Amino acid sequence: MIDGNSALVLAGGGVAGIAWELGVLRGIADADPVLAERILAADLVVGTSAGSAVAAQITSGVALDELYEAQLRPETAEIEVDVDTEQLFADYGATLNGVSDPDEARRRLGALALAANTVEPAVRLAAIDARLPVKEWPARDVRLPAVDAASGEVAVFTRESGASLRDAVAASCAVPGIWPAVTIDGRRYMDGGVRSMTNADLAAGAERVLVIQPVLEGTPQPWGNLDDEIAALAPARVHVISADQASVDAFGTNALSPATRAPAARAGRAVGAAQAPAVAALWS
Repeated sequence: MIDGNSALVLAGGGVAGIAWELGVLRGIADADPVLAERILAADLVVGTSAGSAVAAQITSGVALDELYEAQLRPETAEIEVDVDTEQLFADYGATLNGVSDPDEARRRLGALALAANTVEPAVRLAAIDARLPVKEWPARDVRLPAVDAASGEVAVFTRESGASLRDAVAASCAVPGIWPAVTIDGRRYMDGGVRSMTNADLAAGAERVLVIQPVLEGTPQPWGNLDDEIAALAPARVHVISADQASVDAFGTNALSPATRAPAARAGRAVGAAQAPAVAALWS
């Protein structure tokens, strides 16, 4: 449960997802600057994977316009990685073939994550650090889920958890098989999207919840189920902003590529402007 009555949920979606979600918020600001300020001041922010980076950025005190404009610049500390995201999820499916228990599924993906040949952890942490305009946790309630790669248990990092903001974001963004698991207090953590790409149920107790997810509406999650999560939020009012086809085209086949940042940000901005009236109705 949370104190306060509003929550913003930011889903996973790679480097493209970071840019797109910032674009959505910027588009809402285009249409209704006061509404955007109220959303950015939500009592609770839940960020998973890409959404964890966005959560850290928008609660940093840095202006949204500055955060958005940074996505348009070609200069970036993001690491280029050659991966076909559709094939990656097909590989996950093969790893999980025949598994019905969610804990066992997470443990299998954790084994994949721990065995993967990735960039050095210090190199990855430097890239994550560059995403954070402020290195300290904000005073607000920010929740960043990750998954223990060995046990499959879910951890939700907050300012009270003892983990640094950088390590919490890195853990939530540690895509298994692509990025190294992140060590926090002797445990190894991987992407919070392994539990759910949205983790919207972590906003239980809010009266109104805005979910921003960089996938087409109705796209099945590989893990978790947004409809079930929304049901768990009852009696909250919930609105979901999903990607449109132009956004998906901007993401391309590799949502982890830094080259997606500018086109994804611009596509998100258009979506945000179009969605502003519906969001205003939620936030009334």
